[in-house]
Amino acid sequence: MKSFEYTITDEVGIHARPAGLLVKEVKKYDSVINVTKDGKSAEAKKLMALMGLGVKQGDTVTVSVEGGDEEAVAAKIEEFFKNNL
Repeated sequence: MKSFEYTITDEVGIHARPAGLLVKEVKKYDSVINVTKDGKSAEAKKLMALMGLGVKQGDTVTVSVEGGDEEAVAAKIEEFFKNNL
């Protein structure tokens, strides 16, 4: 498993638009990607679960990637977070 932490910079956090973009991005990969905040975790392919985490600007989330291509996928997802969240 590969993981990284990221502090959300988007002024409204993980709301509908960026959550939708994230779901669309992670569906490209076979690896299982989870986002965790304050002990609550959501699979990144599930829009409502992601939004249910209530991630706001300034919150730090842990993103974990597990699968055969986890190294490459983790790097791509981290870049996605930096560009979109």
